[in-house]
Amino acid sequence: MAPEAVLETERLRLEGWRADQVDDVLRLHGDPIIARYFTAAGLPWTEDACRARLQRWRDEFRDHRMGKLRVIRKSDGTFLGRAGFSLHAPTGEPEIGYALLREFWGSGYATEAAAGLRDWIFSETAWDHFIGFADVRNVASLKVLQTIGMKETRVADFQGMTCQFHVCEKPH
Repeated sequence: MAPEAVLETERLRLEGWRADQVDDVLRLHGDPIIARYFTAAGLPWTEDACRARLQRWRDEFRDHRMGKLRVIRKSDGTFLGRAGFSLHAPTGEPEIGYALLREFWGSGYATEAAAGLRDWIFSETAWDHFIGFADVRNVASLKVLQTIGMKETRVADFQGMTCQFHVCEKPH
């Protein structure tokens, strides 16, 4: 069964995951360059960690209609990475997040996916805001948050990383 397409942008389709797609998660988060900003230790995810995270994303989507989604290029069906919302454990707020395979960096895909998600959450859910954050050294990710209209709120430790937090509020 094909995963549900949650939203489409000009170039992208964001869809749910199947349990057998752990290799895509491993290719993405097993890359040490990508992994450096996702944990304090900066270590690539193991296959077991990828399998557990994939299940968590699937569960979040099933239970809350939000979770990290597969990002697919519409023109050729190529897997680019993941983007979506999770519920931020400390506060329960929706948290936007994204990661792309390195060969697709600099193409505007992360910004396009994030902007689509921003519009989606405000039109398809009752949430009136969401948060996002990135390691203060992750300039590219911070730029995406700012480009989609998020406002800086605070710099704080999150799981051993110094992160710049942002918020985006629903326009009135």
